[in-house]
Amino acid sequence: MLQSRALLIALILLLGTTLPEVHSKSIFERDRRDWLVIPDAIAAYIYETVNKMSPKAGQFLVDAAQTPVVVVTRNFLIRETTKLSILAEQLMEKIKNLWYTKVLGY
Repeated sequence: MLQSRALLIALILLLGTTLPEVHSKSIFERDRRDWLVIPDAIAAYIYETVNKMSPKAGQFLVDAAQTPVVVVTRNFLIRETTKLSILAEQLMEKIKNLWYTKVLGY
């Protein structure tokens, strides 16, 4: 019993989700910097499937996803991946600018 709970909590941590936010995000938004959208969608699908089979287990997933450890970890991951996304965008702009000015001579 304790192992299955630990496994579920690890799954929630891995997928990094808080269920109220999942349905407000779109996987296919173009200018999305949040790299956790896809794991959130997967977690929502898992939750919906588990909740259909066992509402009690679904409620456990909701409670586990809203524990402070999960929320703090998820917020940290979002913050750091957003920083990485911004840096990657800036690097791409610099490469594009270099390409146009040095290689193509615009």
